[in-house]
Amino acid sequence: MSAAPRLFVDLDLSPGARIVLRDEAAHYLGRVLRLGHGDRVRVFNGREGEALSSVVALGRDRVELDIEAIIRPQTSAPDLWLLFAPLKKTRTDFLIEKASELGVSELRPVLTARCEAQSVRNDRLFRIAVEASEQCERLDVPTIREPLSLSAALSGWDLTRPLFVCEEGEETSPGVRVRARPMAEVVREVGSPAAAILIGPEGGWTPHERNYLTQLSFVRPVSLGPRVLRAETAALAALALWQGLIGWERTG
Repeated sequence: MSAAPRLFVDLDLSPGARIVLRDEAAHYLGRVLRLGHGDRVRVFNGREGEALSSVVALGRDRVELDIEAIIRPQTSAPDLWLLFAPLKKTRTDFLIEKASELGVSELRPVLTARCEAQSVRNDRLFRIAVEASEQCERLDVPTIREPLSLSAALSGWDLTRPLFVCEEGEETSPGVRVRARPMAEVVREVGSPAAAILIGPEGGWTPHERNYLTQLSFVRPVSLGPRVLRAETAALAALALWQGLIGWERTG
């Protein structure tokens, strides 16, 4: 059963039902994997768990599957968002893939003054998130929001969701930086089951952006240690730290 290929499908998965896959999914099963009649496929939709199905028909542009049984019931995922300033293409792709593997529930691109990229293709990011979720045995796929400016992304924020802003340290005088408290310490203290992490651009925040963030009551500045990390490294370190302290313990 574990060797069966695994696909995300946005279709209902009721045992006894038949589903039809087209386009890329059909091409992948029929032309790439060369499945035949009776071969098994595991499918999940983020709502009803994971189902075992079997191939009952293959065509040039379609594959039909019969849903046999739900083999893994849907569980609740940790409620963790990642807000990030878009990076160059390959680095953003890497970030989306690994954040999906680490169980983030929402990915929110935030456009800042010093972003390396001022636009992203959400359809591309979603495909990367789907592939990562299929590979890592997730039962859902993270939601990917449209890019917003920093102020728009934080407008109307739910005050019960702390926003951990990863900081390299604030320069209080030339060459002197004061670090925020360690993230592990702050996460334990807050203890919220719903949270968000914000990773700024490679070039750092502008004075205006930093001042804006310091005025927000839900913002929790945190440090990931003494080293200066690249943005994608900082994001993954922060996600893994929060999941280890809060998220994985609460997974249903």
